[in-house]
Amino acid sequence: MNETAYRLIIADDHPLFRGALREAVSGLLAGAEIAEAGTFEEAAALLDRGGEIDLVLLDLAMPGVRGFSGLMYLRAQYPSVPVVVVSASDDPAVIRRCMDFGASGFIPKTLDVESMRAAISRVLEGGVWTPPDVDLESRADAESADLMARLATLTPQQVRVLMMLSEGLLNKQIAYSLNVSEATVKAHVSAILQKLGVESRTQAVIAAAKIELGQWSQPAASGS
Repeated sequence: MNETAYRLIIADDHPLFRGALREAVSGLLAGAEIAEAGTFEEAAALLDRGGEIDLVLLDLAMPGVRGFSGLMYLRAQYPSVPVVVVSASDDPAVIRRCMDFGASGFIPKTLDVESMRAAISRVLEGGVWTPPDVDLESRADAESADLMARLATLTPQQVRVLMMLSEGLLNKQIAYSLNVSEATVKAHVSAILQKLGVESRTQAVIAAAKIELGQWSQPAASGS
């Protein structure tokens, strides 16, 4: 591969799995600079530090994020940085949803090292990679597709506010966490309600929950 050393971030809350991923990447890219993050905040802080990051390997379920919100935030805030989701789930519906939200690939944690390396190579060359047996053409139902399109219009800060609303935080707590005024938080909440086409913060949280990982436990539920 290229002479330039690649820079990657491995974001996963399990140190053993971060180590396994680091080994897989090191065996593929000699001299790669690999930073590790055990929480979503650490991953965002590494990206905020600046400099070119070639790839983020992101676990969907880690402290600081719910459902697909971490992926949504990274895609909105750092649109030029490819994100590959690395997950314990291999549910085709989850894989499709990650790709819909802009992931460049999806690697199940059960994948063997050689396949992981092939997946990472493909993405670094500008391609996308998902498990070969997954049908990406099967689309979400119309209601989910509409909701995902609406969620995709949120700004990075609005995604953060929605994540915090989902955790049950009050406006003043959100303001403190984001280091902004309560008036700014209220403006964000109003914009979120308008973009999602709902009337209350409770409805916004319910809408966000519809595309969260809670659905994993009910694969291919026939109802909505």
